[in-house]
Formats: sequence, C-alpha cells, structure tokens
Amino acid sequence: MSSTTRMPWVDTAKGLSIILVVMMYSAYNTGEYTGGVGFLHYVIGFATPFRMPEFFLISGLFLSQVIDRPWRRYIDRRVVHYLYFYVLWAIISIGLKIGIFSRDPNGMLHDLAMAVIQPYGVLWFIYMLAVFGLVIRALRELRAPHWIVIPIAAALQMWAPQSASYALTQFAAYFVFFYLGFVLAPLVFRLVAWTQERPAIAAAGLLAWAIVNGLLVYSPGYAMQPVGMQMGLAAWPPLHLTLAVAGAVALCVLGGFLSKFASMEWLRWLGEHSLVVYVAFTIPMSIVRGVALSSGLVTDTGTLSLVVLLTSVISPVILYFIVKRIGFGMFLFERPAWAHIDRPNAGQVSGVARPAREAA
Repeated sequence: MSSTTRMPWVDTAKGLSIILVVMMYSAYNTGEYTGGVGFLHYVIGFATPFRMPEFFLISGLFLSQVIDRPWRRYIDRRVVHYLYFYVLWAIISIGLKIGIFSRDPNGMLHDLAMAVIQPYGVLWFIYMLAVFGLVIRALRELRAPHWIVIPIAAALQMWAPQSASYALTQFAAYFVFFYLGFVLAPLVFRLVAWTQERPAIAAAGLLAWAIVNGLLVYSPGYAMQPVGMQMGLAAWPPLHLTLAVAGAVALCVLGGFLSKFASMEWLRWLGEHSLVVYVAFTIPMSIVRGVALSSGLVTDTGTLSLVVLLTSVISPVILYFIVKRIGFGMFLFERPAWAHIDRPNAGQVSGVARPAREAA
C-alpha cells in the first residue's frame, strides 16, 4: 500500500516522537558516563510529561478500525507483529552486548530467558504495544464501557506502582494513553483537521501550550541530573497526567502543522519508518559514545549528546537502505510470511512501517 493512503500528519507526529525518544536515551546515556548535564537534557526535560504518552496515544488512534477483525487476524497484526520484532531485536541486542562485547555466555542466556517475562531495555515499548493490543481486544469482548476503563487506567497512571514486574509497571504508567488514543481518535482527527485549516490559531495555541508546559515543568522544585530530571509542579500526579494528554495532543497538532511544509518530508518519512529507528538505535548509540569518550575527541556533554543523537537516528536509516538495496536482511525490518499466524497473500510481508491505518 502506498504512502498516499496514509495520513501525513500522523507520520510527522511519529517522527517528532521518535526523535524525542532517541534524544532522551542519547542525553541520559551520555550524561551517565560524563557525569554532566548538556543542553539536550533541558530540551528533553521539557518533553518529560508527554514524550512516551504521545507515542502510545498515536499508536491507539487507528485501533478502532481493526479492533473487530476476526481474532486470528487481529492477533497476527496487533500482537504477533510486534512480538516478532521484539524477539528478533532482543536476541540481536543481548547477543551483541552480553555475548560478544562482554563475552558472558551465561549472562546472555539469563538475559534471553528473562526477556520473555520482563521487557528488555528500550524494546519494552514494542513489548507493551503487543500487550496493550491484547488487553484492549479482551476488554472489547467483555464489552467493558469506556467510562469505567478510563478512570481505572488514569488512577493506575497517577498511582504509578513500582512492581517487581517491569511489564506491570509500564502497563500502569502508559495504558491510559493507548486507550485514550483508541477512544478519542475521532476528536483528535477533527482537531488536527480544524487546526490545519487555521495555521495562525494552531501556532498561537502551540505557543501557549509550550509556555504553560515549560513553566510547570521548570517551576520551583525541579532538578536536572545527568540521567534524569525531577519536575516541579508538573510532578503532581493529576497535573502530570493532564500535561501528558495535553502534550500528546499538542504534538499531533504540531504534526498537522508541519506536515503542510514540503521541507518536513524527511520528518514524515522518519515517522513512517519510526520502528526502523527504534529497534536499532541503541547499538550505534553505545558505539559512538564509547569511541568518542575513549578517544577524547568529544567530551562536552551537550555536544556529545547531539553527536550521539544524530548518529543513533541516522545509522538505522542507513542500515535500512543498505539491506533494502542488497535484498538481504529485510527480515530485520519486515516480518516474513513464516512469522504470520494469519498468512498474508503470496509475496506479501508485514514491515515495521506498515500503513498507518494498521500500524502503531
């Protein structure tokens, strides 16, 4: 299916999201090793309330269009699809990090076994997409009303329980946003369409939101650290939840605003292929950070964080084009026919950049 069937603003918003996610890991990973704080720490600090909520909210926007498919097809597209890439890239990441670089085969086997029940590293997002898709389908079968599910999910997010199970912790933290994307999709689509026709109002609204979000995040009580930040008033759970939803919707509006510009085509493409970046960015991130610090070429936290960010985003894209060009290795980014439980048509495969109406 061609990209003309997609909604450009959705991909543009996803492009913004993947940059913010990689920026967070790049800045905090670098800060952990340098012990310093760079300018990207403050950029990502601003995005703390909505950075991951926005990714999950967008992931739920098109769920209503596939939720009533036959169970087998639904599970194939919304559960098995993500688990394939999770398992594949968990094996690659653990094999490289523990098996090859650390030369610890026992540790590698232990981490591989634990990755079945505990989401591994940054791949937790893909793991949770599969879980959320399964849970919402189950709630649909039980005919659970939205007015019951949303308050319970919101209460879990504000309670923020820290379970021994990382999956349960992340479920509590982010399920509400995925579910809101599912339920509020018609409103979000109408809002973005309305603001796209009124760019001046969109710009003014985004500016007002940015000011309020920034003031609340950086209000008295905030503290910036090399590996994270403590927000000010925005840390109050009800306000944090409100800012997360507001920020997620604001990035959708910003995606609609930017998608009108031809110069933002690269951002739309990046969003369309966001999982290409997400599954592979940690490998170049670790390599370039290690080389830069060991060589002493770049030691400033801010500069190194920027270098790590650019490398982490660009390297997976280059790898994608290489494997696409040579025709070998596309299983890294496209799910082959054998990995389906509801077989696609002959020659059809399911990639990490599927049509927006079916992909996260």
